[in-house]
Amino acid sequence: MEQRLAELKARLAEINDLGKTAALLGWDQRVFMPPAGGGVRAEQLATISRIVHERFTDPEVGRLLDELQPYGESLPYDSDDASLIRTTRHDFEKAVRVPADLRVELSRAASHGYDAWHEARATNNAEFLRPHLERNLELRHRYVECFAPYDDPYDVLLDDYERGMKTSEVAAVFDELKPALKAIVADVAEREPVDTSFLEGDFPAEQQKEFALRVLEMLGFDRTAWRFDETAHPFASSMGIDDIRLTGRYDAARFGEGLFAAMHEFGHGAYEHGVDKALDRTPLARGVSMALHESQSRLWENLVGRSRPFWRHFYSQLQEVFPVFGGVDEAAFYRAVNAVKPSLIRVEADQVTYSLHIILRFELEREMLGGLDLRELPQIWNQRMSDYLGIDVPDDAHGVLQDVHWGSGSLGYFPTYALGNVVSLQIWERLAADLPDIEDQFARGEFGQLMTWLREHLYRHGRKFTPAETLEQVTGSGLDAAPYLRYLRRKVEEIYGTSDPSSTPAAVG
Repeated sequence: MEQRLAELKARLAEINDLGKTAALLGWDQRVFMPPAGGGVRAEQLATISRIVHERFTDPEVGRLLDELQPYGESLPYDSDDASLIRTTRHDFEKAVRVPADLRVELSRAASHGYDAWHEARATNNAEFLRPHLERNLELRHRYVECFAPYDDPYDVLLDDYERGMKTSEVAAVFDELKPALKAIVADVAEREPVDTSFLEGDFPAEQQKEFALRVLEMLGFDRTAWRFDETAHPFASSMGIDDIRLTGRYDAARFGEGLFAAMHEFGHGAYEHGVDKALDRTPLARGVSMALHESQSRLWENLVGRSRPFWRHFYSQLQEVFPVFGGVDEAAFYRAVNAVKPSLIRVEADQVTYSLHIILRFELEREMLGGLDLRELPQIWNQRMSDYLGIDVPDDAHGVLQDVHWGSGSLGYFPTYALGNVVSLQIWERLAADLPDIEDQFARGEFGQLMTWLREHLYRHGRKFTPAETLEQVTGSGLDAAPYLRYLRRKVEEIYGTSDPSSTPAAVG
C-alpha cells in the first residue's frame, strides 16, 4: 500500500503544480498582463485546464483510490493520509462527471469574460458584457446537468465553493439575516449621523499603500513569502504555502477602503500561508471552503482592523503619515471607520449593509439560473438596491458591473461572503474566550497569539475535514447567525449610542 500511496501522491503533486501554474497565469492576467494579451491568455488557461482535468480523471487515479480506500479507512480519521485519500476520492468523483471539453470551455469563457468585464466596467456598458454572461450561464447549465439528479440546480454550483451545503440552508440563514439587517439600517437612520467627512480629502495612493504594508507586516506579512500588488478588483491568490499574492486598490480622495481591503486580503493569505507544510502540493493544501476563507478575511478586516484596541496602537502612526488626522481624536476616527451608511459598492460597504449586498446577489444568481432575461438584470439590480439599501444607482459601473464574478463565470460564490461574516463571529467568540486578554494585546501591537490560535485551530488543517466538520471543530457548533447579529447590534449601540467606545469588550470587536 505504501508504494501505491506514493504513486497517488506523485500524481497529485504534478496535478497540483499544473493547477498552480494556471493560478499564476490568472494572477498575472489581473495584475501585470497587457490588455491585448487576453485572447492568448484565455487559450493558455484553457490548455492547462484540459491537461489538469485529463490527468486527474485518468482511470488509473480511480484504480489507485479504489485500492487505497480500505487502507485509508484503517487509519485514524484525522491522519494526513486518510484525509488525502478521502478528500481526493470526493474530488475525483465530482471531476469524472464533467467532460474535458466542457471544462475547457468553462475556463476559456471565464478568461474572455474577465477581459470583457474589465472593458464593460470602464465604459459603463452592461450590454457589452451581456453576451459573456449568457455564455457563462449556458455553460453553467451544462455543468449542472452533469450532476443530475439534484434537488436545486444552484446546489451544484454552491457545492464547488461550500462542499455539502444546500441552497435551502443558505436561504434559511439569509431569511434570518435580511429582516434583521434592514431593521438595523432603519434604526441607524433614525440616529444622529456619525461624522465621516475627515476621511475624504487628499490621501496619495502610494502613502496609503505604505501604511497598509506597515500594518500588514505587524500582523504577519512576510516579504520573503508574500507579494502585495495593485489591481482593479482586489483578490488574494496562493501559488504555494510560501508564495502568497495579495492585491489592493486605493482611492486617493478617500482613506479607509484601501487599508481595510488590504487587511481583508491578508486574512485570505494568512489562511493559505498557515496550512501545514506537510500538505503542500496536495489537494489538502488550501482553505476548506470559501465561507471559512471569508470568515478569515472578515475577521482580520473587521474584528481586528475596526476594533478600538487596534486603533489605540496604530492611530498615532496614521497621524504621522497623514497629518490631516492630527485634529481628529481617536474616538471620532474609530466611530467614522465603523459608521453605518448604505453605499453603492459592495467592497466598500460597512459591516451592517455588506451582507445585504450579498443577499441581493444570491437572489439574482438563482433567478439568472432560472431563466431571468439578462437584458433586465441592470434594472432589477437598481430596484433592489433601492428596496434593500434605500439608494439610487447612478450607472451600471456602480451597479451590476461592479463585481468581476459573473463576468468570469463564478456563480455560486457570492453567498460565501455573507456566510463568512456569520462564521467569523462564531470563531471570534470562541477565540476571545480562549484569549481573554486579546484586547490588551492588540493595543500593544501584538497579534502573534491571535495568529497562533488561528493556525492551530483552523489554518493548519487545510482541507483535511469537510467544511461542516471544520466548523464544528473550531466553534463547537454548526452554522449560527446569532453571534453575528449580536455583534452588529452591540456595535451599532456602541457607535451610535451614548456609551464610551473604550468600554466595549474585545469580543464585540
